Amino acid sequence: MSVISVTVGTLVAASHGPMHWVAFGLVVLGIVAFHAATNVLNDYFDTCYAVDQPDSPTARYRPHPILAKLLTPGQLLTEAMVLYGVTIAIGVFLAVTFSILVLWVGLIGFLASVFYTAGPVKYKYKAFGELSVAFMWGPLMVEGAYAVQRNVFSLEAFYLSIPFGALVALVLLANNTRDIAYDARQGITTISILLGEKGSLVLYTGLIAAAYLSMVLMVLLNLVSPWSLLVLLSLPKAVSLLRSFARKVPEAADAITAQLDTAFGVLLIGGLILQTVVPI
Repeated sequence: MSVISVTVGTLVAASHGPMHWVAFGLVVLGIVAFHAATNVLNDYFDTCYAVDQPDSPTARYRPHPILAKLLTPGQLLTEAMVLYGVTIAIGVFLAVTFSILVLWVGLIGFLASVFYTAGPVKYKYKAFGELSVAFMWGPLMVEGAYAVQRNVFSLEAFYLSIPFGALVALVLLANNTRDIAYDARQGITTISILLGEKGSLVLYTGLIAAAYLSMVLMVLLNLVSPWSLLVLLSLPKAVSLLRSFARKVPEAADAITAQLDTAFGVLLIGGLILQTVVPI
């Protein structure tokens, strides 16, 4: 999903001028390291605060590095620091070489990543996780990738970042909806706990509908290329997903929601490539 976000920003920039391939490669490497560091640090603090325990839903469908005794807490923290180090090194190079705007984008992203679960903020446990994810994987990453190429921000990139950012936030919403009973027992607060399962599913459905409708509206308003409507080919996947959730929130709710994000994102990338090759 991170690679999709920065690729979208880069391709919008490519429609406005020459593309710097080395810069794009570094952005991809940096964003993968950043995403990995965020996930690793999340696992570390979730365990430190006893949010993740052997019976947690997450630990049942994928190996948890500490709970599965794959790594010690110290080793996991070291891994996070190394990944952040790679991210920062690439970010500083891009800021100095291509655009100082990357420095500010990177700083915001770094603070949002660390304090997602780190004290004293720990805003993931205060029902702000989905909002942060939508912002980071939407405007922040897309505009950051655009700025590397063009040294400015872009309204077109911003518009396209909104629906995709919302869909990425759905991954966390799906995870939290599945985990309502467990998270409430752990004493943390999520949007799903505040809304309940029924309200969370209404929000889940509404965000999917809003993502597709916003793409249609942006095309009608001539804000983005008609090629962007290629994302509508992923609608059957969205409908299938909603039907599945209506029956029962699945164990791998976040993983199968990510499949919709991937389909939507790949089609959006395809539309952007066609926009450059065959402008309408």
